[in-house]
Amino acid sequence: MVFVPQDIVLSPIITERSTDGLANGKYTFKVAKEANKIEIKKAVETLFPNVRVAKVNTMRVRGRLRRQGRSQGYTASWKKAIVTLREGSKTIEFFDGMI
Repeated sequence: MVFVPQDIVLSPIITERSTDGLANGKYTFKVAKEANKIEIKKAVETLFPNVRVAKVNTMRVRGRLRRQGRSQGYTASWKKAIVTLREGSKTIEFFDGMI
């Protein structure tokens, strides 16, 4: 299946833990469930020019059980990618104000 970069990298994840990684050149994104590490690397390098990716770590996040009154259900499961940039690579502009 062929993806365009916008279909692979869905959104940035902005949490306390992910902003701590920005100092080390680690950026966290919500990505498509079907995407692999190679596709994620190519998508990040395409979407953000002058950025070179050193490695990509991925993990699947299970949906949580949520209740509302008597009814209950699960939230959707999703995939998270932590992208580490190479030494000397430019930062991603979207995250510049968060360090």
